[in-house]
Amino acid sequence: MKRQYTIAVCQMDSQDDKTANLDWSQKAIEAAAARGASLVSFPEVFNVIDKGAEAPEDLAGGRTISFMQELARKHKLYLHCGSIAERVEGAEKKYNTTVLLDPQGEMIAVYRKLHLFDITMPDGSEARESDKIQPGNEIVTVETELGHLGLSICYDIRFPELYRAMALMGAQVIFTPANFTLPTGKDHWEPILRARAIENGVYIVASAQMGRKRGTQDKFGSTLVADPWGTVVAKAPERPSVIYADIDLDYADKVQRNIPGLVNRRSDVYRITYGGKEY
Repeated sequence: MKRQYTIAVCQMDSQDDKTANLDWSQKAIEAAAARGASLVSFPEVFNVIDKGAEAPEDLAGGRTISFMQELARKHKLYLHCGSIAERVEGAEKKYNTTVLLDPQGEMIAVYRKLHLFDITMPDGSEARESDKIQPGNEIVTVETELGHLGLSICYDIRFPELYRAMALMGAQVIFTPANFTLPTGKDHWEPILRARAIENGVYIVASAQMGRKRGTQDKFGSTLVADPWGTVVAKAPERPSVIYADIDLDYADKVQRNIPGLVNRRSDVYRITYGGKEY
């Protein structure tokens, strides 16, 4: 296992031109490879945004993941493919899905967004992500040569129990690709991400969308990486960009030893149960 390595984290202004978005992604990967990064992370719906009605793709054999697999193999990098709209066989709804590729281009982890943003506004109007998206049903972490990695997407960050579960399963680095809106992002984005890092003694890698999307609100951006102490060690300027951060798993272990919240839990009083195991 590599205990220290560099990651590249992408902030994008994805629009409705999938070819242009994938071209930008390729250039980002090439730049990251030239800098010696071991992994590149992308934001939610990085491949296309079109009024929230993106045409879904299959994962295996689909345009986006096949494209990213070729780049992973070519540059010998791990690629965290933000999220894409995944086609669900025989269903109108789609999954919001993130895929992790290894340097051989293999899909080593697939996570489908668990928490869907459904809200009734004070004026009675509704925003219902569940009208178009089918939720996943699985917490996903994976052991890699870069450590134990955990996967989440956007609105998931408001549910601390998910991150505690991933940390108890062994996650050391957790990805939170997002398409966060400006009104909530300006007040909540960074405090929540830093809290998830501090609570669990993990790195939080938050790749974000920025800019105005056709037919939607402005997106907040502020792509960042928070270390296990909660320090923001890298943050993007307000433009499409690639930022870099060093991951040090020995430092993560040290923080967890010094602030042993995972050890001092009262699991005799409250437990997390998942997959037939209690944590």
